[in-house]
Amino acid sequence: MDQAASLDLGARTAETNVYRKITWRIMPFIVVCYLVAYLDRVNVGFAKLQMMSDLGFSDAVYGFGAGVFFIGYFIFEVPSNLALHKLGARIWIARIMITWAIISALTLFVTTPIQFYAARFFLGLAEAGFSPGIMLYLTYWFPAKKRGFALGFYYIAIPLAGVVGGPVSGLILQYFDGSTVMKAWQWLFLLEAAPSLIAGVAVLYLMVDRPEQAKWLTDAEKAEVSAELRHEDGDKVVHATSMDFLKDVRIWKLSGVYFMTIIGLYGISFWLPSIVKESGIKDVATVGWLSAIPYLVAIPSIILTGISADRTRRRRAHFSAALAIGALGLALAGYVGQSPAAAVFWLSIGTAGMLSALSLFWGVPCAFLAGTSAAAGIATINCIGNLAGFVSPYMVGGLNVLTGNPAFGLYAVAACMLAGAILMRIIPASLGDR
Repeated sequence: MDQAASLDLGARTAETNVYRKITWRIMPFIVVCYLVAYLDRVNVGFAKLQMMSDLGFSDAVYGFGAGVFFIGYFIFEVPSNLALHKLGARIWIARIMITWAIISALTLFVTTPIQFYAARFFLGLAEAGFSPGIMLYLTYWFPAKKRGFALGFYYIAIPLAGVVGGPVSGLILQYFDGSTVMKAWQWLFLLEAAPSLIAGVAVLYLMVDRPEQAKWLTDAEKAEVSAELRHEDGDKVVHATSMDFLKDVRIWKLSGVYFMTIIGLYGISFWLPSIVKESGIKDVATVGWLSAIPYLVAIPSIILTGISADRTRRRRAHFSAALAIGALGLALAGYVGQSPAAAVFWLSIGTAGMLSALSLFWGVPCAFLAGTSAAAGIATINCIGNLAGFVSPYMVGGLNVLTGNPAFGLYAVAACMLAGAILMRIIPASLGDR
């Protein structure tokens, strides 16, 4: 091996080592934070199993309440991400987590549809900015070529929330059934808010805003990461004016793709326990354990698709294929009827495909946006896309009431996901991605 080749190999090894160090220093804690965030967002899906009958809510009331979270989320999303960019992730993420933990716990006091809607709305307002804030935070630490794995690592939190949250939620509902203090679903909201509060306080002590502030990186490693990120940002878009930002068609197309993807995410998250129950399982603890299986299957799928997309630089192609497979799985999950094994199998295919696509999505806008444009662009796409969190549960709940057949709701969700897979393929590639 000649001297030039040896030096190049040494440089690549050093680069790999520094990003490996960053990954293992910041990503596990970020995953924990997102896990407890997502658990607080979707535990209403398990509370539904008892809360609806206790309070006399219909599927339509539940669907609207589950979805109105995203109206509050929409209102405060962009201002929240711009605040994070200005104030730093540590302060702002801690603020988000502590306030949403308090509001999630207060949901145990709802007794009427209006109170349920208000609790969900303010929960969305409190949580706005968390997910796009983390996306922005990762752009401070990882260049595009390393970000696919980091995003995949991050999105493992969603299936982990399902793996952990399903059995735990089912056991809480079972164990506290018959409690003389309050209903089991009320205990669910209270107990599952506690981890978010603890994690929010921990953020103040454990999170580091940027590489140059990390005491666990050497000066050479800080300089290497900062130089690579500055070099990459030089090839990205920083819009000169608000009008230039609004005229960037890619942002609006990606908002549409993300909207269709989130239709799938919350079609699964809010209704999966009900689908498992309606397949013939009546015991709530068993529903909880079976609901964890699709999320468990999704974990290796997320990791493998992220690695493959990074290596081939075909992120958009991987995204479209995964989302189409997810659509097929969900559609067939609605077709199987009274067969728990078949329902769980096809829900596993649908969940793995949808979550794998979701983990790849943010690599696309992050590949061409930088600085304030990245903060605003990520927040805008997430803001518009997450309106699907309102549309999806309300659409499924409305179709359930209208048709009396839950399969039609899943068919509608699958059709939206397929549309998102097709739309991604007509967005121009950037930074060598295909």
